Amino acid sequence: MNDKKITLIIAALFIIGVVTYFVLSNTEGYQEHTEKSTEPPFIKQGELVFLDKSGVDTLTTIDIEVADNDQKTAQGLMYRNSMAKNAGMLFFMRSEEIQGFWMKNTYIPLDMIFVNSAKEIVTIHPNTTPLLENSYYSTMPSLYVVEVNAGYCNVHHIKVGDRIDFTINH
Repeated sequence: MNDKKITLIIAALFIIGVVTYFVLSNTEGYQEHTEKSTEPPFIKQGELVFLDKSGVDTLTTIDIEVADNDQKTAQGLMYRNSMAKNAGMLFFMRSEEIQGFWMKNTYIPLDMIFVNSAKEIVTIHPNTTPLLENSYYSTMPSLYVVEVNAGYCNVHHIKVGDRIDFTINH
């Protein structure tokens, strides 16, 4: 082999080595972070019922954790790796207006359900993208937001115009 080919082979091996080093070190750092960090536990604080448009027939029921202050709302479902299939989070917003939520540091895909003060579903964003920092907005003013596992609305035939009701444990 001539010197030029040997130099190219050495350069290629060097680049492959550097790329491999950075990929592995970033992966190990992520694994160390997730192993060291404690996933927030689900704390059942009540139940939420999804009702059809008439408000009479029950579509499904979930256990809920409640976000009823700024700190809990900001935290939401961030840093969780999973959620039980019949669980979700209910957010109480300060006022009924167009609401926007993002998926920053949220590892599981969700269905985001925006609900007005009459407890009518006004917007559903199905299968939101984990870790996305763009906001998902309600199309109409809402006072509540419900987050459930992605696909939940489809499986249980939950649609815009349906209703919710909930009880909070004290």
